[in-house]
Amino acid sequence: MSKKLNASSTETPAGGALENVSRRRFLQGGTALTLGFILPAGAAEKLPAAGPGKAGIGLATNVTFEPNAFLHIGADNSVTVIAKHLEMGQGSYTGLATIVAEELDADWAQVRIEGAPADAKRYNNLFWGPTQGTGGSTAMANSWEQLRQAGAAGRAMLVNAAARRWQVGAGEITVSDGVVSHPASQRQASFGELAAEAAHEAVPSDIKLKDPKDFKLIGKRANRKDSAAKTNGTAQFTQDIHLPGMLVAVVAHPPLFGARVKSFDDRKARKIKGVVDVVQIPQGVAVLAKDTWSAKKGRDALNVVWDDSTAFKLGSDEILARYKALAKAPGKLARQVGNTDTAFAGAAKVIQASYDFPYLAHAAMEPMNCVIKLNPDGAEVWNGEQFHTIDQAVLAKVLELKPEQVKLNMLYAGGSFGRRASKDVDYLVEAAHIVKKTHGRLPGNPAIKLVWMREDDMRAGYYRPLFHHNLQASIDAQGRLTGWQHRLVGQSILIGSPFEAFLVKDGVDGVSVEGAANLPYAIPNLTVDLHTPTDIAVPVLWWRSVGSSHTAFSTETFLDEVAQAIGKDPVALRLELLDKHPRHAAVLRLASEKAGWATPLPAKPGERRGRGVAVHESFNSCVAHVAEVTIHKNGAIKVDRIVSAVDCGTPINPDNIRSQIEGGIGFGLSAMNFAITLKDGKVEQGNFDSFAPLRMGDMPQVEVHIVPSQAAPTGIGEPGVPPVLPAVANAIAAATGKRLRNLPFNTQELAV
Repeated sequence: MSKKLNASSTETPAGGALENVSRRRFLQGGTALTLGFILPAGAAEKLPAAGPGKAGIGLATNVTFEPNAFLHIGADNSVTVIAKHLEMGQGSYTGLATIVAEELDADWAQVRIEGAPADAKRYNNLFWGPTQGTGGSTAMANSWEQLRQAGAAGRAMLVNAAARRWQVGAGEITVSDGVVSHPASQRQASFGELAAEAAHEAVPSDIKLKDPKDFKLIGKRANRKDSAAKTNGTAQFTQDIHLPGMLVAVVAHPPLFGARVKSFDDRKARKIKGVVDVVQIPQGVAVLAKDTWSAKKGRDALNVVWDDSTAFKLGSDEILARYKALAKAPGKLARQVGNTDTAFAGAAKVIQASYDFPYLAHAAMEPMNCVIKLNPDGAEVWNGEQFHTIDQAVLAKVLELKPEQVKLNMLYAGGSFGRRASKDVDYLVEAAHIVKKTHGRLPGNPAIKLVWMREDDMRAGYYRPLFHHNLQASIDAQGRLTGWQHRLVGQSILIGSPFEAFLVKDGVDGVSVEGAANLPYAIPNLTVDLHTPTDIAVPVLWWRSVGSSHTAFSTETFLDEVAQAIGKDPVALRLELLDKHPRHAAVLRLASEKAGWATPLPAKPGERRGRGVAVHESFNSCVAHVAEVTIHKNGAIKVDRIVSAVDCGTPINPDNIRSQIEGGIGFGLSAMNFAITLKDGKVEQGNFDSFAPLRMGDMPQVEVHIVPSQAAPTGIGEPGVPPVLPAVANAIAAATGKRLRNLPFNTQELAV
């Protein structure tokens, strides 16, 4: 991958359940402050106390002042923010730095960012307990108070140092744009000039944070801190790592999930110029070469015989048929309100719909890769590191080391959408096995860079699960929605993973039913149940917006059908049912007003036009989209315009919020057209020719409106995705009278 990569991505993955479920669990009972850390209640006693000299990590050069683990100030006036969250294109580095710089009153031009090392004692994700990682759109939300405290502590220590130097009261000193001043005597000093003295000041125990009305950076436009490096090629992605003597490995993976190597002939592979070695590992056969292209050519020249006796061999249609059979009976109860049996028995009208959602690949711009070097005292890893604590522990086990002997270097990542937050640490483990197998076998024990081609990522990776939904609604004689039954069938992402113990309750995977079990609408009788088949061996993982990526579609399009059956405007019906959810109602009103919902769309001769709406909460943020579409005679769909409204709490960087909503819209719209399908167990797609994301020329006009708020920030990397396709589907129905309930859309149904 070129060093000129400027990826636009999102933060995903560990999934909505980590945001919505474990946040509540870990934050019960309040928080406590320790040297710039706000620890979840109950977690503090599990961690060793921080002592003198333990707060800083010493990554930045020329560091003379380290008030806490997140801030370094150098004598050269540099302000370095240590980011514990991965920058994968979603803007986390800029957002995290903004929070610190705001309370520090730093000059934005002085600020730089470095990725934190693997150290859960100092850099844990506060919503996940003593675990470090990025996912579930938690970066800003879990760092908000923590980093404000870190920046404010640094500011206070600089002020105290200046007061001591000038022999004046600290209350007489002001700080602005990286300059500490005493207006009465007209004395001033830069951060760098005060850094050495500030390092001797005590860390304040009582820190006063800014009033939001005094914010200078938060809520304002700030240039992204990663854009220049990504534009000029200096940004370091995994593919940019070149160590002396390093070899590149490309792996031949089995064509069926669960197949194993029976035998292989590597004679042709070894004849390829640049190929150095060929080794068998549990995941397949690895070819090691001096460069990526030689390794790929060697891998392609292998003759591998696969043992598929225990492999998974069902196709997508067969899996879906099983799911539909399961859906005929009740599953495990995820939510129960009132009595739906009574509601349906007394209904004047019952409507029903079913929905099918395919497997989906993450298809990040930068496929999976990592570099591992085994040293006498441990191992060093370079990659777009998303799950520090889990990856460190699993790699240590494979390499027979202690976790602290595995050093992780967090580089930029060219996207993830959940893929790099691998619950099984799959591609890192694959690289570790290669390193372990070649250690002592190759001269100099070279570092190994594992590179997955696009086809490897699409055929041997992990996927958003295939799901089948059945919904029914009851309407009484007065035209009121009285009952709602939602049945889901699909693989669990969590069962069998490290997250099962606290995110699967009574057999119900919270990720599978999020967006359905927490439906905000005031329906007096509601049942949500789930079937989780365990005999489907397709690897599944969180995909941008996780369960909400399919539950928002089924619930929001079905509610439109209910509105049509009752004879009510879709926006009006939603507002009636959202009386106890003001945030949902506010974004719905804002989006519909800005879109001109009450005004008919201008007609286009010979073409059908429609407008549709959807609103959804995920990762504690509320987003509403209004979509305008044009349907051509051949059934082709053109999404003309999306008007969005978002409530994500305090908007730290409004431009970044708009970018994430815009990116989420493009990401979600891609699912109109693509799917991962299996035939006899084999994935049929391999690259962007058969799994084509939305092209820029097909991107609609997008307007994003941010609801003003002083509440703590909530997620933004993923919430723009779920309401997009239901809004489009509702617009298609408004234009054509036809309901498209399955993804990807079959446009032939719309042809006239």
